[in-house]
Amino acid sequence: MTLDTIVEAIRAAHGGHTPLRIRGAGSKDFYGAMLSGEVLDVSGHRGIVAYEPSELYITARCGTPLAEIEAALAEKGQMLACEPPRFASAEGAGATVGGCVAAGLSGPRRQQAGAVRDFVLGVQLVDGTGQVLNFGGQVMKNVAGYDVSRLVAGSLGTLGVIAEVTLKVLPRPFAERTLALAMSADEALVRLNQWGGQPLPISASFWHDGQLLLRLSGAPAAVEAAAKKLGGMAAAQPIPAVDAKKVWNSIREQTHPAFAGDELWRLALPTTAPLAGLDGLRAIEWGGGLRWYGGESGAIRDAVRGVAAGLGGHATLYRAPESVRCLEGAFTDLSPALLALHRRLKKSFDPRGILNPGRLYGEL
Repeated sequence: MTLDTIVEAIRAAHGGHTPLRIRGAGSKDFYGAMLSGEVLDVSGHRGIVAYEPSELYITARCGTPLAEIEAALAEKGQMLACEPPRFASAEGAGATVGGCVAAGLSGPRRQQAGAVRDFVLGVQLVDGTGQVLNFGGQVMKNVAGYDVSRLVAGSLGTLGVIAEVTLKVLPRPFAERTLALAMSADEALVRLNQWGGQPLPISASFWHDGQLLLRLSGAPAAVEAAAKKLGGMAAAQPIPAVDAKKVWNSIREQTHPAFAGDELWRLALPTTAPLAGLDGLRAIEWGGGLRWYGGESGAIRDAVRGVAAGLGGHATLYRAPESVRCLEGAFTDLSPALLALHRRLKKSFDPRGILNPGRLYGEL
């Protein structure tokens, strides 16, 4: 597949008012609201266009498997520091870089390194009329006017097809160590906030079922000193490197038992927010700023968004049967002012509303 093929397909759909469902590997089909429209498969538009290890960036076409990009980076001792998940689709295909940016989902290291959007340096976007637009560049200081290259991160394909993307990469840490500490969820929140104000090289944290995992990453001396400091706490146990790699990968890919079940809520809250008082707490990540709740009965649906808002955050219906997602809406409702802004953006990039209609919000 070429860029011209994508452009022609979108122009034809624009002319015929035909809704399109943009799809790479389909690994994020569970995320967001409606899946509607004729499938525009962009998985064939693939390949690494440029990689400059010394300049810390990589450029790839949208259909390039994330695993392929990470393999190229690993050869040079580098990584995508936000650790985006590489979920496999129902067909077994791994996530693509276009889908990674469009979904904007980050992994355990987001606590230390930042989110996907923080690593997007530039994009080549095909809008809803078939125009090819280029935003950003290959360095951090490239922004003039609207920062559209980062705006598309998390837009779920509603503004255009990300035909090509340039991402910042970082060196892999020289040393890593994982500690396991037995404690309650309340104690974990207190400890995480205490440690968050100290110069400790904590790159990831994960509480589940009475155990808090801490990953330390950085220079060997810094990791060793932090491990000794934290390891002096009662019940702190080091985890062998091989086992630690497996467990952090299970958290990144959400194959860990904490993520089991048909319905999963994701609450983004201030790290200092107390526990929400809801049943079904599954896990706490990102230094206390990300809380996962689950339940087969959907008993928390009526309260979860109000509770999250009351604590200064928001709740996302992260995973549920499509009928539930369409009924409840995957994301927290926008205020009238924000909804008006989103509508103007959508109108500017996709005037006939043909790209992933309803995937982000029903009004778009």
